[in-house]
Amino acid sequence: RKESSAASDVYKRQGVQLGNKNLRWNPKMKKYIFGKRDSIHIIDLTQTLELTNVALEKVYNTILNNGKILFVSTKKQASEAIAEVAKDTGQYFVNYRWLGGMLTNWGTISGSIKKMKKYESDLVAENRGFTKKELLKMSVKKDKLERSLGGISEMKKVPDLVFIIDTNYESLAIQESVKLGIPIIAILDSNSNPDGIDFPIPGNDDARRAIDLYCNLVKETIENAKKEALSKTEDKPEVEAVKSKSKEKSTKTVQELDREKLDAKFSKKKKEKLN
Repeated sequence: RKESSAASDVYKRQGVQLGNKNLRWNPKMKKYIFGKRDSIHIIDLTQTLELTNVALEKVYNTILNNGKILFVSTKKQASEAIAEVAKDTGQYFVNYRWLGGMLTNWGTISGSIKKMKKYESDLVAENRGFTKKELLKMSVKKDKLERSLGGISEMKKVPDLVFIIDTNYESLAIQESVKLGIPIIAILDSNSNPDGIDFPIPGNDDARRAIDLYCNLVKETIENAKKEALSKTEDKPEVEAVKSKSKEKSTKTVQELDREKLDAKFSKKKKEKLN
């Protein structure tokens, strides 16, 4: 209880409980709303704490099983924060603009990524043989592609989990994730649409302090999962060594038994000859 009370205080200090004005709300969010204060909806932090733990457990298990997470938020307040957490933890992100088909039409998107990488290599190569005008054009095209695709340039397949801040902004990303059956974690403000969200976290999706809190919690969870995954792989060779030793032992024993049988056979024959 003390722990949840302390966590609740942290959430309050970051303004997680503050929803939008009464007029700007989605009735589908009713079950997550505690009440109203000064014409602003107050989100039920008890549910927020419980659901955050459920969502973080999903993040943990995804990373533990070598899965990858795609962070999505193109809104100004969150775009920098999600890019930072994705880069720091080796995940993927989209923070400029969601291009239609980013998940459902991966073939076309990966073609654009190849084009972007080609521009990059052409721009850094020596003896390029391009005019200044051509290089400038190339640079502009590369920058344009990088803004939209830079965060997923190393993504080889669709992600195992999608983390979204502001479902109203990212409705396209939600549609595509749902279509492909990719689980979604999303921060849901009082004006959000909770449809299609597998792991909802009711909370303020506008305040930078609240956004930083969500990102730090996810970052910490990913790092802890990576540590456990690493310790498991380090333990594996020891287990394998023990297994191979016991295997050697058992083969050795079988060989020794065979030798004993042969020795016994020959000594019996010798005795018979002597008699």
